[in-house]
Amino acid sequence: MTDDTGTLAAERPYVTAFEAAVAGVDGRDVTLDQTYFYPEGGGQPADRGALGGVEVVDVQKRDDVVVHTLAADPSFGVGDTVEGELDEAFRTYAMRAHTASHVVYGVGRRLLDGHGYGGFDIGEDTVRLDFDVEGDADDVDALDFQRRANEIVWDDRPVDWYEMDADEARADDDIVFNLRDGADAAETVRIVEIDGWDVSACGGTHVRTTSELGPVSVLGISNPGADLLRVEFAVGPAAIRQGVETRRNAARAAETLDTSVGDLPECAESLLSENEALRDERDDLRERVLDARIASLAADSVARDGEEWVVGTVESVGPNAVSDRLRARDLPADVVALVGRDGATFVVVGTSGETSADEVVDEVTGEFGGGGGGQPTLAQGGGLDAEPRAIVDFLRSAAE
Repeated sequence: MTDDTGTLAAERPYVTAFEAAVAGVDGRDVTLDQTYFYPEGGGQPADRGALGGVEVVDVQKRDDVVVHTLAADPSFGVGDTVEGELDEAFRTYAMRAHTASHVVYGVGRRLLDGHGYGGFDIGEDTVRLDFDVEGDADDVDALDFQRRANEIVWDDRPVDWYEMDADEARADDDIVFNLRDGADAAETVRIVEIDGWDVSACGGTHVRTTSELGPVSVLGISNPGADLLRVEFAVGPAAIRQGVETRRNAARAAETLDTSVGDLPECAESLLSENEALRDERDDLRERVLDARIASLAADSVARDGEEWVVGTVESVGPNAVSDRLRARDLPADVVALVGRDGATFVVVGTSGETSADEVVDEVTGEFGGGGGGQPTLAQGGGLDAEPRAIVDFLRSAAE
């Protein structure tokens, strides 16, 4: 029997070669009296393979009929018998990935409060499973997810599928619904059950025991949107490759740091502490250099509109650091305008309040382009189309 997908794939997922009568041909679109190709849907990609020796490039369900799209015009016609051949490696991957998503969902049942199904998708090498749940991804232990999933794989639990009355299934709070659009109208639903672990309404292809999955490697947990928690994982050979790559990277890092893989965490913490101390020391030195530069410029102040102005260039410092320093210290003049480069030329202006820092920045950007803004006593502009020295000369030339 076919299920709600119109295919025998879910009922007999291990069949990868079959014969069928051609029911219809429309260009490169072919329908059969029966098929074991799985049409794309519900997060599972379409099966790959060939019909009558011609590559199948897509399989979709249209108006309750499974349509196989070929790479070239078929040589067979309606009524002919053709051989169907599925890409066995891809079918096996899809079966493992889909069943693994049920295993991982079972982990979420036990680790997450108030969870719900938020969708899933089988990619080329990774699978993503979304939980409809409030929670910060940083609070969820990815390795705990991985450990629990692999324990179920190791348990070699049987996986069964069967039909169940739809109303009865929906009345059972233990059953998770993962069905494609339109499935709600059916009188029965297909249930996939992992013994003692997970029960879901699902039309996908699955393995018969969890040991067939091979290892499961959780790659990351994130929040892709409001009230969604996403678990990304690899399964089978892809998980093995991921594990080998992780181990290889850890070994490279250990070799670079002249330590062992086991001592990497302690070594990383030590380096982090050392780097933080060096950053603090660097920032302190920059502040001292900036203070010294401001003091040096103050010795060459100019008068403008009855106020004392300190104008000059600064190096090896960005506009935010300059703003923080002017905000934190007493100004040596009524107006301090410092110009530098941080990718592009910038100006930072601090004043005692008589002259508006905003107006000075507007004066500079009006002459040299860019943009900026701030407060009456502290403002900055960036993206200026000139070298710092030219802007200093512009501001000093307006002095009395």
